[in-house]
Amino acid sequence: MEESRHERLSCLAVCAGAGGLALGLEQAGFDPVLLLDNRPVACETLRLNRPDWNVLETDLLDFVPEEHREVYDVDLLAAGLPRVKASAARVRENSAEELRLLEATVMLLHGVQPRALLVENLSELADRPAYEPIRTEIETELEHLGYQHRWFVVNAMEHGVPQDRKQGILVAFKGDVIHDFVPPLPDTGPPLTVGEVLGPSMAARGWPHAAAWAAQADRVAPTLVGGSWNRGGPDLGMTGSKRSWARMRVNGATVADVVPGPEDPWDASPDGTEMVKLTVEQAARLQGFPDDWSFAGTKTSRYRQVGHATPPPVGRVLGFAIRAALGRPAPAPPVRR
Repeated sequence: MEESRHERLSCLAVCAGAGGLALGLEQAGFDPVLLLDNRPVACETLRLNRPDWNVLETDLLDFVPEEHREVYDVDLLAAGLPRVKASAARVRENSAEELRLLEATVMLLHGVQPRALLVENLSELADRPAYEPIRTEIETELEHLGYQHRWFVVNAMEHGVPQDRKQGILVAFKGDVIHDFVPPLPDTGPPLTVGEVLGPSMAARGWPHAAAWAAQADRVAPTLVGGSWNRGGPDLGMTGSKRSWARMRVNGATVADVVPGPEDPWDASPDGTEMVKLTVEQAARLQGFPDDWSFAGTKTSRYRQVGHATPPPVGRVLGFAIRAALGRPAPAPPVRR
């Protein structure tokens, strides 16, 4: 019995993106039998980092689980879905693509029959009145299929990520397992700051202002936003986010190719014009990705993947909470081939 408690569990990851959620779940003891995403560059990133993962490039709406018997009866179906818009609750004809993907994920329960479901989306989906019609529709289908559910919100800054990033979470379990589920508890210590996390990388090429910059970047980052896949270049978010970055003397309007070097200027004054720029790799650190996780594609597509990802530490704590509810609290390490 004790040996079975340490076993690694199985999962199906849909809309896997750059693998943030899957990586966190792997750290919590869930190995994917299949990951699917419709973006070639995201699939390339997954294969680049985990050549042994079974990656399928396809749209979730076209996925037929009966053609992939390895997904049947997995322990967990996990989905890091595009953000659902509140307007989708009012327009049922030609409903938004994001809502269709949410509905398709729930319908996968028919063919996959997982022991647990994990869906990550925007925080408002979990608790705002505007999304009540969507929640009711999802809950009705879950109950019909014999799953009991819970909605809640997590903030990445409370789980080792230096970023104020709220996420709406839906978990569901077959039978009455939901009564054993406890959402992840926030860390007891203060959150990591941008300066703590990025200070060493800012100094990597001999930038003389690295220590001074890190000392004043003494807060968490605003939410990183991947932006539209169809237009624009990489930047760190909307106008409000750019203002927050400017207070840390970071130019949020663009992303750098390399960290600053010995000759790069910096102005610490609040209204100074010389600000530092972050690289894609530094943005990935702010999402909690390990340094050895690589991203395929151009700078813009790499940043898009980072910004849209679920922070791996959030995936990890959610995975541990789900394992505990399933009676498997202590995972063995993964076996890399």
